[in-house]
Parts: sequence; structure tokens; C-alpha cells
Amino acid sequence: ARVRFAVDVLPLVSVISIVIIVAAVVAASQAQIAKSGLLIMAVVILHNSFGYLLGYFTGRLFKLPLAQRKSLALEVGMQNSGLGAALASAHFSPLAAVPSALFSVWHNISGALLSTYFRRMSEKEDRLAAEKTVTD
Repeated sequence: ARVRFAVDVLPLVSVISIVIIVAAVVAASQAQIAKSGLLIMAVVILHNSFGYLLGYFTGRLFKLPLAQRKSLALEVGMQNSGLGAALASAHFSPLAAVPSALFSVWHNISGALLSTYFRRMSEKEDRLAAEKTVTD
């Protein structure tokens, strides 16, 4: 019963913790974000996109099935930005944590978009496989 409760509750605790860390970093760095936010955001988006591509094409290089390539892309593209923000805040200036904080927000958006694309990609492959089976 305790394990089941923990399994049900811990994802919510994790999300709330990351939101608190990101909110604290953004609040502490408000002025710096206003000054250099667009440049930092552009770098964050490029870094995230490169991670997705690197994960997907590494899986393709090793001839992994589509499902594993998609998982690898998401794992490489969505790294632990909450931890990065907390470590940067603890050991450097508040500005050092800004990229991780912005990444926390961005990777949730881009991850959802990529997952939607991957789902459609799977549906298309399933449809093509069904058509091939019918014609064979």
C-alpha cells in the first residue's frame, strides 16, 4: 500500500519541486532575463533540438526500432534542467541558472510537440503496414 501511494504521489511531488525551483530562479534573475532572454532562449531551443536529433539519429545509426529511436530522442533532448538550475544557483550567480530555468519551461513544450509528431508518425506507419498487408 505504501509503495503504491509513493508511485502515485511522487510524480506530482517532482513536478511541483521543479516548478518551485524554476520560479525561484526566474524571480531572482528577472532583470537579466529581460536583458538577454531572447539570446538565451535561442540557445536553449537550439540545444534542445540538437539533443532530439542526436538521440533519434544515434538510434537510427544503431538500427534500433522506431519506438526505441523515439524514446532515445526524448531522453537525450529532455535532460534534468531542474537539477541544473538548482546546482547553478547554489554554486554560481543567479544568472548562471537562467538557461536551465528557461530550458525547464521550453523542454516541456517541445517534448509535448515532439510526442504528438511521433504519435502521428506511428499512426502513419501502422496505416502503411496495414495497406501493405492487404495488398500482399
